[in-house]
Amino acid sequence: MKRMLGITLSALVLVLVAAVAFAQDSTATAPPSGGTTSEAPAKAAPKHHPAKGAAKHAMVDINSASKEDLAKLPGLSDEIADKIIAARPFKSRMELVAKKIVTRAQFRKIRTMVTAKPS
Repeated sequence: MKRMLGITLSALVLVLVAAVAFAQDSTATAPPSGGTTSEAPAKAAPKHHPAKGAAKHAMVDINSASKEDLAKLPGLSDEIADKIIAARPFKSRMELVAKKIVTRAQFRKIRTMVTAKPS
């Protein structure tokens, strides 16, 4: 009897938690109801903005890009471009950090702009 009561209470708690979560979710996404209430409309969720300059650059393949293309990436100099070319081929873009060619901070700036396609 105690076990059945415990199971019933657990199920009730789960239903209540789900109902509260659903209610919060549906109020955040529900459109305003014609303006008859004094509530302000919910703010839209912030959109993800890519790193500055990401829209200007197409994906750069670190295994085949020219020195000029590599040097155009934010935070990379001609010397770093030379190091990338000398260390080719790369299996993944993370090897730029693993091989200590770029710093983590430099990699964060370019990670959405580079790829390492198999050669």
